[in-house]
Amino acid sequence: MDDEGAGLPRAEEESGWSVAATAATALALYRPRTLKNGPSFVVLDHFGDAQAIGSTAEGLFHDDTRFVSRLSLRVAGMRPLLLSSAVSADNTVLTVNMTNPDLAVAPDRKLPRDTIHVERQMVLGAGLLRERISVRNFGDAHLSTEISLSIATDFADIFEVRGQKRTRRGERRAPEVRPNGDLVFAYRGLDEVERRTRLRFDPTPQGSPARDNRWPVELEPGGYVVIEVTTLCESGPEAAEVPAPPAFDALLAGIRNWGDVRERQRAGVISSNQAFNDWFARSASDLAMLTTETEAGPFPYAGIPWFSCPFGRDSLITAIQCLWADPELARGVLRYHAKLQATELDPARDAEPGKILHESRSGEMAALREVPFGRYYGSVDSTPLFVVLAAQYAERTGDLALIREIWPHIVAALGWIERHGDIDGDGLLEYDRQSLNGLVNQGWKDSWDSVFHADGKLADAPIALIEVQAYGEAAWRGAGRLAKALGHEDESALWTDRADALRARVEEAFWVEELSTYALALDGEKRPCRVRSSNAGHALLTGLPSPDRARRIAQTLMTPESFCGWGIRTIAEGESRYNPMSYHNGSVWPHDNGLIALGMKRYGLNAQLERLLTGIYDSALAVDMYRLPELFCGFPRRHGEGPTAYPVACLPQAWAAATVYASLGAMLGVSFRPEEGVIRFVRPFLPSWLEELRIENLRLGAATVDVRLRRHDTDGGVSLNVLRRRGQVEVAVIT
Repeated sequence: MDDEGAGLPRAEEESGWSVAATAATALALYRPRTLKNGPSFVVLDHFGDAQAIGSTAEGLFHDDTRFVSRLSLRVAGMRPLLLSSAVSADNTVLTVNMTNPDLAVAPDRKLPRDTIHVERQMVLGAGLLRERISVRNFGDAHLSTEISLSIATDFADIFEVRGQKRTRRGERRAPEVRPNGDLVFAYRGLDEVERRTRLRFDPTPQGSPARDNRWPVELEPGGYVVIEVTTLCESGPEAAEVPAPPAFDALLAGIRNWGDVRERQRAGVISSNQAFNDWFARSASDLAMLTTETEAGPFPYAGIPWFSCPFGRDSLITAIQCLWADPELARGVLRYHAKLQATELDPARDAEPGKILHESRSGEMAALREVPFGRYYGSVDSTPLFVVLAAQYAERTGDLALIREIWPHIVAALGWIERHGDIDGDGLLEYDRQSLNGLVNQGWKDSWDSVFHADGKLADAPIALIEVQAYGEAAWRGAGRLAKALGHEDESALWTDRADALRARVEEAFWVEELSTYALALDGEKRPCRVRSSNAGHALLTGLPSPDRARRIAQTLMTPESFCGWGIRTIAEGESRYNPMSYHNGSVWPHDNGLIALGMKRYGLNAQLERLLTGIYDSALAVDMYRLPELFCGFPRRHGEGPTAYPVACLPQAWAAATVYASLGAMLGVSFRPEEGVIRFVRPFLPSWLEELRIENLRLGAATVDVRLRRHDTDGGVSLNVLRRRGQVEVAVIT
């Protein structure tokens, strides 16, 4: 649908659904402390506070609603001095250590700083935040002081926090103290749903509970006191009696037990390089935190704070990057999307039969359709990626039982690709939104200005993106292999022929000889957008181009115009809309680079691959906590400086965290032959910064192996030893 039909100019559309880059939303620069559990997440400053000194995107969120907007701890009315602040390595506990500033406790007496130790510990469950505040007197005299905790709620929808304006809101009730001592804040939304923040304190505080909860503290030398605060996020009718939630230690133990289960399901990695180990451990912990256990199995939410919800392409790409190490994640993702696959036409949601989810939201604005994302299907790539992942999962595991379970959904997805995805019947996959409020661009680069011609003119719909054609070709070809495995010979031949036809069509319509790469897209009149982009690199992932063209694409991606030293830019420097500070037109996205790395490996382009992986690795070392952000700016790398942060990037982000798995899968060339019981390492190499690598619990069916790979400095080769084998599995190195 064109702009006139939508009734909105492009710039207004961008400001409508993008995250407003303001001081309140720019979290990337100070690296907030985050925890997530299921549909809940919390964003706090280094003190463990939320919005204590100004308006920010901090607070406790549940089901896309902010249930606590302000949290501010004070000692004797003053903010403590910060000693340390860190989330545990497994992302389960936030621990903040603080002490008192110099305090006047009497006209003639001062309490020196560093006398009181205040420790805050927080653990987050689904709809439940537990906080333990411990106060200890390290002085040599009796101490009288006061701890206070200010708490406020605004019940803002996540899209309001992102910058969306609303003309009307629901009704907030006055805070109430219930007979059992619970402090309850309530808000009845315009969607007729009541949302409540319930607080329980032990011991009971003094003061005005709605604004200022105070605990007088009397401590002898060496004495201590513990204050516990429980916050519950509730929706719907209020129960007559709210059961007691798990205690702090029990809640923490349950979360860690679930993490242990997930850890046993995936491969672990340790190397001779401690910095690499730290990057891998942080990424694995971030993925575990972002993963939500659903009825379908484990499912990775996209990222904190803006996209902590189910996303189609994000989850599918995350699963693809992690597949060699964690097939259980792919299983959960496939079953989840099969369950939510569209079954009918609904233009308001850009839904069509067979289409796979783009995004699912559960807040008030989504329920009222003030935003279209309640259950929204406006992405052109989720559906072919669903089929691609299914085929890759079967080749990774040999689990045809799951393929049979979701087979009707695979067939429905192929039906969407053929009927609705090919708008003009030319064999290519195009998009053109149906919803007036939907996304204008529906590939992974979904900014309003991300698809354009060499002169900067925006492309008109329907638009055919190069990477989507690659996904489509891989979907048809992968479905052909699946059909053959299930005995559907006619469908197998038909779908393989369609893959061949699509490949030929792409090579003819997209290749730009003078640029040595594919065009970014074709516009509605089939004119190529002759722009150098990272999108073309995704064609390497699926194996669409010939070896010669693949080599030329890789060379183009690794020129200084595209490769900034940290990674490959989304758009090459020199293109008309290039801007290294843009969301999609010159920035660097780790997942984008991870997919390109896997593609380079597919074609044996180890020289380019090692340069790319070194840039990604150096990026991880240069950012806080080794946590790769959703994206960073694409400025050229300078000696002694790290990558430039993008102000409203999600931290952590699932597909950015999964990049370490893609990087390892690319350098090692891990593949599987389940029908033969063989794990293969195809032309493996280790870069100069990895002398030795050990993979533990690498699974194939019921069998597992631990292997060690060592780099040979003399010839650059890699040796492999099997350290432990459990079950019937063989390991082969293909050189």
